[in-house]
Amino acid sequence: MSFGIKLRVWGDYALFTRPEMKVERVSYDVMTPSSARGILEAIYWKPGIRWVIDCIHVLKPVRFENIRRNELANRVSVNNRDMEGDRPVCRYIEDDRQQRASMVLRDVEYIIEAHFELTGMDEADPGKHLAIFERRVKKGQCFHRPYFGCREFPVSFEWCDRVPAPAFSGEQDLGYMLYDIDFDNKMTPQFFRAIMQDGAIDCRREVVT
Repeated sequence: MSFGIKLRVWGDYALFTRPEMKVERVSYDVMTPSSARGILEAIYWKPGIRWVIDCIHVLKPVRFENIRRNELANRVSVNNRDMEGDRPVCRYIEDDRQQRASMVLRDVEYIIEAHFELTGMDEADPGKHLAIFERRVKKGQCFHRPYFGCREFPVSFEWCDRVPAPAFSGEQDLGYMLYDIDFDNKMTPQFFRAIMQDGAIDCRREVVT
């Protein structure tokens, strides 16, 4: 029995930041598998299952747009606390604000094909997980609002039974793309060679670290 799903997602903006860009944010051409997994987990996550992305279908042409946003120059760290621990861990925006440029994607739409694997942490019937996920999607429910890379770029989603005909054809090599983070191995980043064939990216290719 197959426990695969198809989910249509779309939004006005998206930002899947390339890790090699250190100062200004520059997005990959398409959604990364790790971002797709994050969307599914935002809708339905349980310790007993692990989402695996099989394919990402790109339904609209890739369009970039340059925007400027206010960001914080530094991250909040628990090391900022004093020895007594009576000073809260915080950062004041007025003292740490920076304006940075971002190369984002505009008017995106994808279909995520994925399945889940059992982790052995519960005894629930796999069909139950699938039914809960489908019900939540069709009702528009989620644990927290999924987003395309940054929280200010929310995701709209709906259940999908079939993949429509691709909007464009041909093969395009998108180069190496972030696949996911291996949290069991010191948070090692994993990459894969993203090849888009007729608008579809097969995410089951061999990954490299």
